Amino acid sequence: MTRVRRGYIARRRRTKICLFASTFRGAHSRLTRTITQQKMRALVSAHRDRGRKKRDFRRLWITRINAVIRGGGVSYSYSRLIHDLYKRQLLLNRKILAQIAISNTNCFYMISNEIIKSGECEEFNGMI
Repeated sequence: MTRVRRGYIARRRRTKICLFASTFRGAHSRLTRTITQQKMRALVSAHRDRGRKKRDFRRLWITRINAVIRGGGVSYSYSRLIHDLYKRQLLLNRKILAQIAISNTNCFYMISNEIIKSGECEEFNGMI
């Protein structure tokens, strides 16, 4: 029986997979079957962590805003601040509020004080 020379398709596919896994360590960068398994695992992790990154940043922004608002000496909390922002229909998202709180604390205090004053006025008017 004559020897059959295989084509280049499979080799090209394996080379492409090897390029993806070139930074992996040990057998994960050398053995084709292991490379394929690690590639699937890496892509699953990347997909999962893209959503997790959004969650983590939102938690970070909330923590920063809460720390600055409570550290200001005002008995005011994050939840009341966000509630009053929505009541006044101010379009400031958490990312922008956290940046203002970290970089320019005085400006953040001015914003929160205005919200507190307007909230007290509305509560007072509601009582009369």
